[in-house]
Amino acid sequence: MKSRKTREEQHTLWQCRYIMQTFEYHIPALLRESIDGLAVQPDGNYVDATFGGGGHSRAILQCLGPGGRLLGMDQDMDAWENRLDDERFTFVHGNFAYLKNFVRYYGLDGVDGILADLGVSFHHFDDVNRGFTFRADAPLDMRMNRSASFTARELLNNYSAERLADVLYLYGELRQSRRLAAAIVAARPLSTTGELVDAVRPLLKPSQEKKELSMVFQALRIEVNGELDALRKLLAQSLEVLNPGGRLAIITYHSLEDRLVKNFMRSGNVEGRQEKDFYGRVNTPWRVVTGKVIVPSEEEVARNPRSRSAKLRVAELIAAPEKNSNQ
Repeated sequence: MKSRKTREEQHTLWQCRYIMQTFEYHIPALLRESIDGLAVQPDGNYVDATFGGGGHSRAILQCLGPGGRLLGMDQDMDAWENRLDDERFTFVHGNFAYLKNFVRYYGLDGVDGILADLGVSFHHFDDVNRGFTFRADAPLDMRMNRSASFTARELLNNYSAERLADVLYLYGELRQSRRLAAAIVAARPLSTTGELVDAVRPLLKPSQEKKELSMVFQALRIEVNGELDALRKLLAQSLEVLNPGGRLAIITYHSLEDRLVKNFMRSGNVEGRQEKDFYGRVNTPWRVVTGKVIVPSEEEVARNPRSRSAKLRVAELIAAPEKNSNQ
């Protein structure tokens, strides 16, 4: 087991130098902060669970030595176009909900760091045919993995009003979710994002229209892709694949994600249940590295406005829980 001091000394001695760049496909949020948080070891094994445009992966590779290894995961096959030509890098087409299986499949006994940037990439927003934005009329899709069968169109046309209201309330935190759901049901069948916007617009305050439409689209996207369930699985499996002393760095973009990550890093579970020892100290497998959540600087927001809601949390695994020999 490598101590924290040894990890950080190695990180300093290697003098990891990565370049802040603008990538056509994706501008990485909190790039320097997340790579610093990982404290990359030159000979370590790492996972970029949300490869996307490859910005964070490029920076990790600049910190790795010849003996290091990086898995770049993405469920969207479009990310394949951004794969890196480096023998230390392996592109993995898959959902990070199956992190443990992929780590085993590629022959790694454990990893020294996991990075996940949970935001929707520029590509998803800018390719209007994907249906992620209300700013253009497009098919109701919203799938991050286009080989999946379930789309926003099926959701909107088949969910009951009650179930649809629950999605809008739980994942979009929309107070008038029942009225919105009723308006959507009344407007069926829906085929495009424009039709969806037309259905809900009469219920929105003009001054809050863009914000509330963003919340509607966020809720539907989360449900279509099972995002929160996948995040719960990623967090749980991080305990099984990280080596002791390994680090978990997660960038979130809304309170639902951030709450799960914060609870998990503080208590070892997404519910935030705290178990204490005889002296009242919280029993947790993690040491929180970022005492206070890290947010983008004013300079970064000015350069990349889409990063403004990003929040980074980093934790170090103190000791992995005992693994069941039958697993």
